[in-house]
Amino acid sequence: MRRHRIQSGFTLIELMIVMAIIGILATLAIPSYVTAIKHAKEAVLEEDLHIMRTAIDSYTMDKNKAPQTLDDLVQAGYLRAIPVDPMTHSSQSWVPDTSDAMYSLNETEPGIDDVHSGSDEVGTNGKPYSSW
Repeated sequence: MRRHRIQSGFTLIELMIVMAIIGILATLAIPSYVTAIKHAKEAVLEEDLHIMRTAIDSYTMDKNKAPQTLDDLVQAGYLRAIPVDPMTHSSQSWVPDTSDAMYSLNETEPGIDDVHSGSDEVGTNGKPYSSW
């Protein structure tokens, strides 16, 4: 009596077809994933800018003078820490704007009245992050 061996497993052709399908699905999914990540970073940037601008305004109204640096907001308790810029991945890359309109009677330097990202990239809305 001879026994027939039943071989189980996949053939090379079946494996190649599965790998091709996985490759096609990956090429369709990766651009959506990258876009979703970019939108999430932009949402974080908008929120961080809103929080820092509110802190600058609150500091200016409470102290009757504008902060000289972003670190002044942390030291005075208006922020726990300077947030990390989601576009540059650094808390040191924020670009504070100063204006002559923020002079106080006893100040010798203008204070910060706005803050922007230090990134050179352009957002999905067509505007550079440095102008948000």
